[in-house]
Amino acid sequence: MGFLAALVVMLVLGFIVVPKLRLHYVLAQAFPSKYSKILRKNLPGYSQMPTDLQLQLKRRIKQFLFEKTFVACDDLVMSDEVKVTIAGKACLLLLNRETEIFPKLTHVLVYPHPFVAPRQKTSTGGIVTHTNQGLSGESWSDGRVILAWDQVARNPEAEALGQDVVLHEFAHQLDSETGSTNGAPALRSAAAYKAWSQVMEAEYTNLLRAIEHQEATTIDPYGATNPAEFFAVTTEAFFKKSQALAYYHPALYEQLRRFYQVDPREWAR
Repeated sequence: MGFLAALVVMLVLGFIVVPKLRLHYVLAQAFPSKYSKILRKNLPGYSQMPTDLQLQLKRRIKQFLFEKTFVACDDLVMSDEVKVTIAGKACLLLLNRETEIFPKLTHVLVYPHPFVAPRQKTSTGGIVTHTNQGLSGESWSDGRVILAWDQVARNPEAEALGQDVVLHEFAHQLDSETGSTNGAPALRSAAAYKAWSQVMEAEYTNLLRAIEHQEATTIDPYGATNPAEFFAVTTEAFFKKSQALAYYHPALYEQLRRFYQVDPREWAR
């Protein structure tokens, strides 16, 4: 092997092996006590979780923090609290599942408050309208998630409604791992997809009907936007309103329980 070829091989091996060694080192380190304090403060239900799930969550948080880049926007001061809170909520979606840590995600952009995103809408007549929309979170297909910190931390209004912007946007990340954000994340088998489709379609139709008749719903009406938003909204309800969702929508709850491999009712306050 020539010198140049050997150098290329060494560079390739270094590119592959060194990050894995660094990750192995990071995962072997003790979880900082200040991080645990942040989880107890900002992750409702964490203190009631079984020890094995807490340990899983901590390991996934360490990997998330190692692999993802956090970017402070609009004068936000990036801190351990910001990063650990976001990572903790996101990694709730990965417990008990053999999966990578959001493999398509590279950056988490955090604003101090809801941010403005440009929107373009084309009418049936071909007229293009440009508007600006205020958002508390958004998941992009280019490897970015954008969040407003004041909507992530303890937010009484969101808590009362059973909403969580991190769970919502990272559910979109899971959904997009199949290559299409359509409300059907990666499942284990054709039979699982069939059962998922039947239940989700029926529940989505029921939500549309409830909204049409102005009926109160356990599921956030925003879920009626499209199947992708329905999955994200029901993911929020699964973790934040588990008792109510299981009572009023048992088939839906069971599909989400099978997918997420946890039952949040066991640690709900």
